[in-house]
This record gives sequence, structure tokens and C-alpha cells, in this order.
Amino acid sequence: MKQRVEDLDWKNLGFKYRDLPYRYEAKYKDGEWQEGKLTEDSTMTFSEGAEVLHYGQEIFEGLKAYRRKDGKINLFRPDQNAHRFTLSAKRLAMPPFPEDRFVDAVKQVVKANEEFVPPYDSGATLYLRPLMVGTSKVLGVEAASEYTFRIFAVPVGAYIKGLNPADYIVSEYDRAAYAGTGQAKTSGNYASSLLPSVEAHKNGFADCLYLDPREHKYIDEFGGANFYGITQEGQFVTPKSQSILVSITKRSLLEVAKWQGLNPVERQITLEEAFNMKEAGAMGTAAVISPVGSITYKGEKHVIYSETETGPVTTKLYNELVDIQYGNKKGPKGWVQTVE
Repeated sequence: MKQRVEDLDWKNLGFKYRDLPYRYEAKYKDGEWQEGKLTEDSTMTFSEGAEVLHYGQEIFEGLKAYRRKDGKINLFRPDQNAHRFTLSAKRLAMPPFPEDRFVDAVKQVVKANEEFVPPYDSGATLYLRPLMVGTSKVLGVEAASEYTFRIFAVPVGAYIKGLNPADYIVSEYDRAAYAGTGQAKTSGNYASSLLPSVEAHKNGFADCLYLDPREHKYIDEFGGANFYGITQEGQFVTPKSQSILVSITKRSLLEVAKWQGLNPVERQITLEEAFNMKEAGAMGTAAVISPVGSITYKGEKHVIYSETETGPVTTKLYNELVDIQYGNKKGPKGWVQTVE
């Protein structure tokens, strides 16, 4: 059943799928992308032999549309999502979807579902999920020859409500291999994190923190977000690794941290160093920033700043980025695009 806007409680949306009126779809066949279009059909149909069901050619993205105070709608750096989608496609041997068409399709979906973009003061946003799957029938291990690109939208509340510190546990599992698909946004990376995440939740943790897959010595990332820390000297540091996703929120916060005099740097961060950070957080599109309250490793809990209060540096970083996303503050050229 299609979602009706009058049935929505903007303050209590949660983070779940809803069937909105429109989505965008384009097909790749005969060596080229066909012309795409908006459709009301929320189902995808393909053969039991479809490549995606057997060998996992699938990539996706996540970005948001924000209702401004003046009622207009902002997108935050959609060109960067388009570029990351291209990088993911290349890693999975898939034909990249043209980046200009990607951004245009995002805008079409937002405009078509405009009434579902939550009000400015609701704390909610319209989440957009672009995806691509291999659909041609295969039996042997090979890349598909046909693909479907789609974007759907869902109004969502905050993935994690407010700047509330969360507790994490260091996982004994690896999220991705060193030279594997960790830098691509593909479903397999997330599938491998499901079991560790389930176990973490059962034990009262928000999620897992993964170490590098080579030495299990350096911080990699959380199950669905990048890690950052504020050192005792006041520097913003975040991991540099071959096996973590290139985060658009991370790239943006590196810039924001520079403006705030935090001398940001990407480098290897040992687990022991992370325990001694002045502040730390998880950063990504869904949550923006989720403060780290504690990290538990081999049964020992290490509190970072506080388990109940958010540190001043984290609060300042969060407010600066969110103000830009909602249009309350002007950001660098190109960071915000208005949906006309």
C-alpha cells in the first residue's frame, strides 16, 4: 500500500522503509544505459538466475534531502555520492551510471515526492537510496551484461536520536579484506557485519568497532560509519585504510575541522590511542555524528569523554555541518544544491 502523507507523524518516523508514490529506474542493456524515468511501481522483477542473487553484483548509496527554514529543499553534496557510486561500480565490474544523470535522477525523485520531505523543525529528512544490481541470467562466475539502476525515497527520523553517547565493542570479526571491497558501498560488506552486529546488540552495545584486517592493531571503522577522535592535544584524527568506505560525511567533517582549527589528519590510529582520545564519534549520512561513550575490548570498558554527555568539540562539529545541510549557514561552493 502506498504511503499517505496525512498518515505520517513527522516527529516519530523511525528509520524504516515506506512505499512512496515515485521512484526512478533506468536499465543497462546492449552495452549502454537506456533512458530512465519515474515510475510508481515499487517492485523489481528479475530471473532466479540473476547475477545479483548468486555473485553479488550490487552497489548502493545513501543521501538526504533537507527542508530549509524558507520551505525550499536542499541536497548535500549529491555529486560526491554520484562519484562514489562510480567508484563502487568500477570495483564490482559494473558499468558506471553517468554522474550528471545520477544527480538529475535524485532531484527528480525528490521533486516527485516533495510532500514527503519533512518540515524544517521536525528533525526528520527525506532519505534517498540509489542502487544498482546485475540482472542478466548467469550460472558461471561472471559479470552481468544487464543492470537495473533505481532510486527510491523514504522520510526518516534521526537514525540515532540526538547527540547521545553510545557504547561500542571491538569485534573479533573483520568487516572487509585489506585489498577487498571495503572501499566500495556494496551489500556484501554489510552482510558480513550483520552477525557481529546482532551479537553486539544482544550484549547491550550500539554496534561494533572493527580493526584493520591485516594486523588487528589499528582502527578501521564501525559497522555502518567512520571513526574519528579528538586527541588530548585537540587534533581531529580519522583512520586511513585500504579497507574502509570513503565517507562523504567524513570528507566534509575534515573540512569543518580545518575551519575550527583542529588541524585534521587521516592516519593510522592504534586501538590503544583510541582509548585515550579526549572525544570520539561515529560519522555517516544516517547519523551525521554519534558520540562514542565507551569502547569495550576483551571485557574491559574504556570511557571516552563521558557515557552521558557529548563533548564540546563534537557538539560544535555537529552543529556546523547540520547548519550547512539545512541552509542555515553558507558552506563551500557546491556543497548544497537546491531542488527546483
